[in-house]
Amino acid sequence: MEYTKDNVFSVLHICWGAQAALYYHYGINKHVLPKKLFGVYPHKLKDSKSELMRGFDEVFYVPHSRHTQVLTEDILKVPELDILAESDIAGAHMVATKDKRMIFAQGHAEYDKETLRLEYERDLKKGLDIDVPENYFVDDDPAKGIMVRWRGHANLFFANWLNFVYQETPYDLNELDKMRK
Repeated sequence: MEYTKDNVFSVLHICWGAQAALYYHYGINKHVLPKKLFGVYPHKLKDSKSELMRGFDEVFYVPHSRHTQVLTEDILKVPELDILAESDIAGAHMVATKDKRMIFAQGHAEYDKETLRLEYERDLKKGLDIDVPENYFVDDDPAKGIMVRWRGHANLFFANWLNFVYQETPYDLNELDKMRK
């Protein structure tokens, strides 16, 4: 993580990596949840002007699968960070530095259709006490199939991020230092 400060234009941290990076760079602790956050949850767009969230609907869905979280109130204490999207259920999802060089996503927009199903079935086979992933199966019933409702916004986010990186990264990475000043 230290290397990325001077040698990488933009870093996208996902889930545990986002929590670890928020701790490493800003001292924000993660907190254990009473039970696993597991499902696909609605999120509210908080910054429609951000180039990372360009084209997003006011509400969009993102999969989550985790036992810990970083609290919104802890993020808000760091003036360098902006919350771009959050959920009443899953908390702050998309967080970025003001310059958008570090991005922290607590959810899993990158998940494919089967990821949560495979994780659910794995945990059932292990005999773990696992709930059906919320808002993932039609009517929350595994027998009725999966309802994908995050793919469009996931693709939009990654396209926005790659376009931002492409447009803003200096040809000579030695220029990164000058951009910070």
